[in-house]
Amino acid sequence: MDFLDPRDAECANRSALLAWLAIQRAFALKPQVLPSRLRGSSEPERQLRDHAIAPLTPIESERILAVLARQQVRAVPIASPLYPARLARLRDAPPLLLVRGNPALLRVRCVGIVGARAATRYGLTLAAEIAHDLARAGLTVVSGLARGIDAAAHRGAIAGGGATLAFQACGPETVYPASHRGLAGDVIGRGALVTEFPVGTPPRAPYFPLRNRLISGISEALIVVEARIRSGSLTTARHAAEQGVDVWAVPGAVDRPSSEGPLQLIRDGAGVLTRAQDLLDALGFPSSAARSDRLETGQSQTAPLDPVQRQLCRVLRAEPHSLAELAQNLGLGSGALRAALTSLELEGRVVLDRDGRFTVIAPDNGSSRGSERL
Repeated sequence: MDFLDPRDAECANRSALLAWLAIQRAFALKPQVLPSRLRGSSEPERQLRDHAIAPLTPIESERILAVLARQQVRAVPIASPLYPARLARLRDAPPLLLVRGNPALLRVRCVGIVGARAATRYGLTLAAEIAHDLARAGLTVVSGLARGIDAAAHRGAIAGGGATLAFQACGPETVYPASHRGLAGDVIGRGALVTEFPVGTPPRAPYFPLRNRLISGISEALIVVEARIRSGSLTTARHAAEQGVDVWAVPGAVDRPSSEGPLQLIRDGAGVLTRAQDLLDALGFPSSAARSDRLETGQSQTAPLDPVQRQLCRVLRAEPHSLAELAQNLGLGSGALRAALTSLELEGRVVLDRDGRFTVIAPDNGSSRGSERL
């Protein structure tokens, strides 16, 4: 199984989930000492016994499962084929990821964007524009849901019709900062909130550097937009350098404290980024013009639609619908609905309009994509 769902009543899956939750509790704050045998284990219950890991008590189990089910959290163990390959290679890879949203996005191509919380208008605008264009090109934008640059990156990716992942330094039931609950809901709808920390973990200062290594580790490249010399963003950049992830910095005015971090990174050899296309060229993505030509001619390498996606496209082709309207009219569970919509958005078939409604935008022509009977 790719992920474990707390709402799954099957005994074997429930037992495996509880075992992984116990392993998470034991190693969340010291993932570097996770026994190597656990990384590929399909028998977590046996690993509890072999490594003398204390299981969850019945009371703990019911409480944690109730929280996970209420928040619609899915668990992705390190032994799962859905676990991000770029994180699995890390010496301190977390044993379990808890995901609110679409866990399939853990395996797509990602770029991290981080920066100052007390960002300038210049920084916020650039972060949003860069994230917008990267998401539109097909990359998933990763950040940390913090105020300032992080929030601008998430919002830019969503506005670009793409996906975004937010890694948190707390338990899955908590949104930090609390003022970003609305943004967190948008991220869940168009991507996922992800954490390595167990249920009940508060957002404490020592946990943020741990979180930062995951933002860089899952990314093909890391972009820093505004940061002071002593900042979490520079910590994330150091993680990236140690992980072999290319670091890019957006230059700013030389007389601003928020420009000190990017300028130092550039002096240390980071790439200079002034627009998204700089990075897209480095990653081998086609130019904006080439992507437009490809869309106009109907060329695509997207996978065939599954039954849920076909049903959604038929309904949305007739009339735009909100998420609530789709759930009510189609009788689909929120998890399946969000996953299908996210896939359709990533493929450029549907888009969320300004009124919060989904509508079909994919062409219906003679190409392999357009020839599908929606």
